[in-house]
Amino acid sequence: MTNDGLSMLLAGDIGGTQTRLRLVADAAGQPGETLYDQSYPSSEFPDLAPIVGQFLSSATTALGKPALPEKACFAIAGPVANDISILTNLSWTLDARRLERELEIAKIALINDFAAIGYGILGLDENDLLVLQEAPSQPQAPIAIIGAGTGLGQGFIIPMTSEPQIFATEGGHSSFAARNELEFGLLNYIRDRHNLSSVSVERVVSGSGLPSIYQYLRDRGETTESSEIGDKIRQWEKGKSAIDAAAIISVNALDGRDRLCEQTLKLFVEAYGAEAGNQALKLLPYGGVYIAGGIAAKILPLMEAGGFMEAFLDKGRMRPLLEKMPVKIVLNSQVGSLGAALCAAAL
Repeated sequence: MTNDGLSMLLAGDIGGTQTRLRLVADAAGQPGETLYDQSYPSSEFPDLAPIVGQFLSSATTALGKPALPEKACFAIAGPVANDISILTNLSWTLDARRLERELEIAKIALINDFAAIGYGILGLDENDLLVLQEAPSQPQAPIAIIGAGTGLGQGFIIPMTSEPQIFATEGGHSSFAARNELEFGLLNYIRDRHNLSSVSVERVVSGSGLPSIYQYLRDRGETTESSEIGDKIRQWEKGKSAIDAAAIISVNALDGRDRLCEQTLKLFVEAYGAEAGNQALKLLPYGGVYIAGGIAAKILPLMEAGGFMEAFLDKGRMRPLLEKMPVKIVLNSQVGSLGAALCAAAL
């Protein structure tokens, strides 16, 4: 508690690309007003503690009073067990008890990022969502969450009469299910290029999957590669870390400037929809299917164009079941930190 009597909570959304931190007021056990927020490139830091230290120092300067959170919750892009996480897409190992000592915060919890998104989804309103498929939501039915970003996260919510139960899974690491000749070729291409015995769906439906799809379509030779984009992709292949290959592909596809990029994003969106449909068949989430992650909101024109939903529904005799599920894209990029704040308040 600060010297003016204000209790503070710290919430974090720790991704493979960005770490987003939010300092909020503790309003009687609920997250209140956001006092300060900031994002940092995760890979530029050796651990979470230096980022939090820098954030709290900046918050103190900005607020003109000490930023001293009493409780914190960090949503982690990776599995969490007993408040310990080895991150999937960063070389960090996080331990809540170590962080409590180093950061001098009384209570810290680590939760999976998709568990945090689950909490956050429950706090969204209709302005935070874009509907891909209208259907009545069944209040007691499961809710599915899937989201492509640096990786591919999956989770689900089981509504209860008291507190909803939120579960993160590692479904993004299940096997990529190719559906046609083009996708079987992609599966074999990724397996051979990376010398893999199994190809996870995350290898296709994620930020790192976009360049893999591009490379596959380029090397098939059916569509001519532009020299400008080809030069940038080859620089990325040589390890030029400043180049974001996925962003280059997405921008040129959305602008309609490059046919190969357009084909890449089309295959990506269809594979994304197909995997969302696979998850939906396993959970029967008549409470809704929520598409989260950093990518969907950035490529809305293609997500709305029909390829995603057609692949989602293309499950033969099960199509009528899938047509009864609400499908929505989460537009609020802060959903993870919102969920982490709700979790921190409950500690």
